[in-house]
Amino acid sequence: MEYKSVTLGVSTASAPSTLLRQGFGGSPSPVHGGGALAITGHASLWGVADLAGDVVVPGAFAASVARRGPGGVRMLYQHGERTPVGVWTRIEEDDRGLRVEGRILDITPEGRMAAALVRAGALDGLSIGFRAVRARRDGRLRVLAEVDLWEVSLVTFPMLPGARVGMVTG
Repeated sequence: MEYKSVTLGVSTASAPSTLLRQGFGGSPSPVHGGGALAITGHASLWGVADLAGDVVVPGAFAASVARRGPGGVRMLYQHGERTPVGVWTRIEEDDRGLRVEGRILDITPEGRMAAALVRAGALDGLSIGFRAVRARRDGRLRVLAEVDLWEVSLVTFPMLPGARVGMVTG
């Protein structure tokens, strides 16, 4: 298999990033290098109804996170399937909800924009994209007992207002 090295011009204080791209017929290799903004937060909170009436219970993400791992859950901008802006490095259930850690990468214009907005405090919402596997109705609420987590997005207005980026470093 042949790999080509491509230098990406990135307007940051660091040196340009190098992206390894695999030739036709195979999977793309991971991107290494480049500046990154580390973020931590809660993408979901236990027992709190979101604006659509969904309530997630502890354990709802366990099977999906175990199966996919953090690398199998995409970090998107505003749920845009064409705008990945980084990678999740850790996803776990804790006593509050679904805790996430990740890096917003500056190798795309969207990543640079998202990082700048997070740094400025203009973008701090987190929102999950998922498929309900097991749920039940409780009055007007849908109680989610198991979900298949596809993505966690950085958003302006999260469906669950308390789902926020809590810590930013870098």
